[in-house]
Amino acid sequence: MVNLHAGGSMLRPVPFALLVFSLLLVAAPRAFGQTPPAPSANAAPRQEEAIDSDSPRTSLSDFLAACDRGDYQHAAELLELLPTESARGPALARKLKAVLDRHLSLDLDSVSAESLGSRADGLAATTDELGKIPDAKGKLQPVRLVRRQRNNADRWLFAHATVQYIDAWFNELPHRWMLDHLPEPLLRPGPRGVLRWQWMALPLLALLSLMAGAGISRLVVPLLRRIASKTPATWDDAIIARLGGPVALASAVGVSFLALPLLALYPSADRFVSGMLRTSFFVAFFWTLLRLVDVLTDIIKVSPWGISHVASRSLVSLAARISKVALAIMAVVAIISELGYPVASLIAGLGIGGLALALASQKTVENLFGAFSIGVDQPFREGDFVKIEDFMGTVEAIGLRSTRVRTLDRTLITVPNGKLAEMRIETFAVRDRIRLACTLGLVYGTTANQMRLVVAGLEQTLRQHPKIWTENITVRLKELTASSLDIEIMAWFMTADYAEFQLIRQEILLEFMEVVEKAGTSFAFPTRTVHLAGKLP
Repeated sequence: MVNLHAGGSMLRPVPFALLVFSLLLVAAPRAFGQTPPAPSANAAPRQEEAIDSDSPRTSLSDFLAACDRGDYQHAAELLELLPTESARGPALARKLKAVLDRHLSLDLDSVSAESLGSRADGLAATTDELGKIPDAKGKLQPVRLVRRQRNNADRWLFAHATVQYIDAWFNELPHRWMLDHLPEPLLRPGPRGVLRWQWMALPLLALLSLMAGAGISRLVVPLLRRIASKTPATWDDAIIARLGGPVALASAVGVSFLALPLLALYPSADRFVSGMLRTSFFVAFFWTLLRLVDVLTDIIKVSPWGISHVASRSLVSLAARISKVALAIMAVVAIISELGYPVASLIAGLGIGGLALALASQKTVENLFGAFSIGVDQPFREGDFVKIEDFMGTVEAIGLRSTRVRTLDRTLITVPNGKLAEMRIETFAVRDRIRLACTLGLVYGTTANQMRLVVAGLEQTLRQHPKIWTENITVRLKELTASSLDIEIMAWFMTADYAEFQLIRQEILLEFMEVVEKAGTSFAFPTRTVHLAGKLP
């Protein structure tokens, strides 16, 4: 049974998730989507063109810049006000800026840069339209600029017809209470079109969302674990045990999406923050995949295949690491793409870098492929006794780069896997039986009848042993050598344990000695007779 556990409280991954989530929310990468963000005071045109100082674009840019600085008195000078409305000018300018940010994604480049305004909009020569905003009844009302003489100079101002709708538009804003009660500096726009108070609220939202996500995880994961415990399979228990962190982060993203309307973000800011939340969801998704790789690796290792293929366990770990690297690369590319950055050049750079890395690490790659080859062919396993070229020993470890063998002299030999895959390897551990091969030499005084008794007795001794493989037993008089009568003996014993075979061999050899003694003969030893000719002095 797979015994996998999450390894701690469900809240342990929350600090990591909080770090990731907060960085994604507070960071300011490229704007999301194709719609450009609301312009700031320093917004510059995307292309070089002549801009008249008394054009609609100049007036709109001055109005937005003044509002961004909080100089609503100057911004009010760009409103067409009646004498009775001049006292409310700064307040109307402030409200108009909030309405424009909520309803219109103004692009300065789309506003006419000529003194006489746009000539292709079908309006009068002294009128330009920026867009339309719905009133309380849902009817669209135009936002227009008109050319008027102000201080002996022609300027483009927000038309009085537009100024009349400012209060009604402002009263329909969903975050009007914030605009009425928060200090004015907090209402100024910050990076990416997000107001300063909204930037201050985002980390708090992230923290509260993560706490809520952790609470949801503490409820959901035990419930899933209880359901999975009722199934006969064990892999589902292992997966659920590792999903605490990803579930907490994904739940936090979901809570943030639900709570996002409370911030009343402007469209450009909403696109930005929503994009960051989608990026956080990508993180949770790939985090889940990484956890699944760990679970799959552990399941394979304890499966019948993993138990029977011990040498392949290191390859499973290698495959898991490669899978994690691949998933990490996919996650980075997906997140960068979601952030709005081009990924084609990045992928091309990775390809060139990968080629350079492959050329610089040929030996490492060769050893890795050697490890795969050993894992697939399985010429030996860890713990096997092997003979490799000119040395023998026990395989102690099969690594990703090399294999270590402990010799009979207790020394350690390390062989790179790339070379090992090409070497001649003899594995003793896979034997199903072990051969006994020896030659017994009897003295020349042995008679033919004694020789027949010895040969018959030796063969009977072998056949009577319970571990003998009876299909092939050889006991024959082999040859008459210079000093002995040699008997060739060959038999196989059905054991793969060499220590057991040594005991069997000892027992058999002792019985061979008894057979020779009962036959009335003896073992020979090398002798030589020297005859001296001539007389001694």
